Amino acid sequence: MLVRIALALCLALPVAARAQSFAPEGWADGVRLAEPADRNPDPKIVEIDLVAKLADLQIDGKTVRAWTYNGGLPGPLIKTRVGDRLIVHFKNELDEPTTVHWHGVRVPIEMDGVPEISQPEVRKGESFTYDFVVRDAGLYWYHPHVMSAAQVGYGLYGALLVEDPSDGVGVADQLTLVLSDIGFDAKGKLEPADSGGSAGMVFGREGDYVLANGRRRPVIRARPGAPQRWRIVNTAKSRFFYLDLDGQEFTVIGSDGGLSEKPVKTDILLITPGERVDVIVAPKGKAGVPLAMRAMLYNRGYGSVEYRAVEDVLTIEFTKEPPIVAKPVTVSRAIAAPSIDGATPVDVVLSLPPMKNNKSEFQVNGVPFWNAKPYQARLGEKQLWIVKNESDWDHPFHLHGFFFQVVDEKGNAVGPLAWKDTVNVPMKTTVRLLVTFDERPGQWMFHCHILDHADGGLMGTVMVGDGAPKAHTHKQQQQRQQ
Repeated sequence: MLVRIALALCLALPVAARAQSFAPEGWADGVRLAEPADRNPDPKIVEIDLVAKLADLQIDGKTVRAWTYNGGLPGPLIKTRVGDRLIVHFKNELDEPTTVHWHGVRVPIEMDGVPEISQPEVRKGESFTYDFVVRDAGLYWYHPHVMSAAQVGYGLYGALLVEDPSDGVGVADQLTLVLSDIGFDAKGKLEPADSGGSAGMVFGREGDYVLANGRRRPVIRARPGAPQRWRIVNTAKSRFFYLDLDGQEFTVIGSDGGLSEKPVKTDILLITPGERVDVIVAPKGKAGVPLAMRAMLYNRGYGSVEYRAVEDVLTIEFTKEPPIVAKPVTVSRAIAAPSIDGATPVDVVLSLPPMKNNKSEFQVNGVPFWNAKPYQARLGEKQLWIVKNESDWDHPFHLHGFFFQVVDEKGNAVGPLAWKDTVNVPMKTTVRLLVTFDERPGQWMFHCHILDHADGGLMGTVMVGDGAPKAHTHKQQQQRQQ
């Protein structure tokens, strides 16, 4: 009987858990994320409590009173398996109203966390229960959709990992990395969310302190050459992460919507706000010679590289064990090639007109979001969104609730095939997105995930199916600090 039970438990483990671990004991303790208690005994249901509240945190030797989920920065890592039901009992203990948006997750519209469009704001002392099935494996994240730039910038963000035990990756040593930044003064007081006024909005405000899992320059340990699987999410409200591991390779196996068609190797990795990347690294080095992963300078618009410095994100320290020669990654995923046949073309023009009355506003098709009317889509309709960026700034374009595929001007897939919900649209360029609006009717947001740009006008909605459009109460930067 005991043998059968042990065998059953072994077979129930994910492939990665049965793969050989090469990491030293406690290798990731310096970046380990807190996980919430699951209060439901059903193995197919994850039921947790999530509280938005103020908490005093130590960041770079200073006490910072941050906005947090469950008192930590970032919020807890929520772990589920594909097909699980996730129940989140959310309570707001902040003085300001908020919500929780599940970025990238194909939820029903009632669970999307957009005030007045999908739910009321959750005010101080109030609660809201989010309840949905996680349909797709991958790394996702959660954050507010009330005063997003302010509340995310103050610390309200966390990761949701949806695992597939049969994904075939076969790497035992795994790490979820939440990249972000935060701004505060010498006394630990958070920077005002409206710092720099209209110019700050146009630039997209970045905090001076770059964080990996809420820490400044944390350290992980590795055996030289041993493979590690890193799932990385950029939760910063404006900062692009252009990652370099001293020229060593990243093997990219997935992005927003889980595994890609095939692995791709690169020696530098761009992750824009809202995006996720699933990579295998096999860092090489010697004991006593730390290896730094750095955020290099990336030109996303005026002021983004001038007088700026390269940032250390984390450091790898090596054991004295002999190096391992890692086997090539062969994991793949069958994804049907996109076809634009029968797709309805939709023009989306992103612009920044000249200032009026000393104020700037971004626009979509000539209007800011507060003057915009929803786009329209029938249930099951395939649309080709032609997103043209006429501004002098990059815009990470995010669509709520649906995945899309990126295609070129001829309608061919931009490889490798992958499912995306966020894609960078560089300045003065056009990106084409092929999306099918499935069985989930409702009014869905799209916006630039430089959240200052979104607050500054660069967002809109698409009305999927029949229904009366609703007004979105996404306020501009008027949030007060606590």
